[in-house]
Amino acid sequence: MPKDIYEEIVELRARGIRAALAIIISRKGATPRKEAAKMLVYEDGRQLGTIGGGSAEAEVRDESIRAIETGTPKILSLDLKDVDPEESALVCGGFMEVYVEPILPDPALFIFGAGHVSRALAQAARPAGFRIVVVDDRDKYATPERFPEADSFYVGEWEEVLQQLPVNDSSYLFIATRGHQFDLLCLRFALQSSARYIGMLGSFKKARLLFEVLEKEGIDASSFKRVVVPAGLDIGSETPEEIAVSIVAELIAMRKKTDIRALKEELRKKRSLPIGQ
Repeated sequence: MPKDIYEEIVELRARGIRAALAIIISRKGATPRKEAAKMLVYEDGRQLGTIGGGSAEAEVRDESIRAIETGTPKILSLDLKDVDPEESALVCGGFMEVYVEPILPDPALFIFGAGHVSRALAQAARPAGFRIVVVDDRDKYATPERFPEADSFYVGEWEEVLQQLPVNDSSYLFIATRGHQFDLLCLRFALQSSARYIGMLGSFKKARLLFEVLEKEGIDASSFKRVVVPAGLDIGSETPEEIAVSIVAELIAMRKKTDIRALKEELRKKRSLPIGQ
């Protein structure tokens, strides 16, 4: 029995895999498929379903892969008069529009450490569209009672639990454990992952000490540029709730593909301007 496209989409999003859905939304004249015909395109070019085959479908497949890369939907206008000679017997010169929608997994925020800031962050990030994953070595802190917004928990010895995490390029990591040695473990893991964002609570002085240890271990120092420390936009945050808001703002900016470092510098400049300027 062939796979149902919508069931496949649900499974892909759960697994953190990107794809694009192409749907014929209008047509005129002779076309190989009617309105609402669908095709699911994977990142590697594989597809499920068809919108008619031939060069037109190949063009839609290529544009779908580009849509996956950019995360931007698009409408394609396809003139089927311009088909290959081999296809002329199949198509009588119609026209169709195809809507291509990227299927992107819900971004997962992995929170390392179940302290006060982490708890506030989970509360602030969930309404912003992030799935919450809480990671800690203390089962009395990483609980549904303390983190009712969490979708899942990973609790256990850090060395073991880190190897279980399904982190991919749609993942956002925030490190705020109860000790430098645990921060080091999480940071080492984060730098070896394909995570989209790595943020850490604390000062850059603290981060520099961790970077020095990791560099001695052989980790390329250029990878440290991936780490945003201190995590969060500089809005003068002090309380856990304020810090959480600043971090979520940064996560949203990252999700929108904003240059975080440039944004922080722009905010710094604005804060230094005289009132009214």
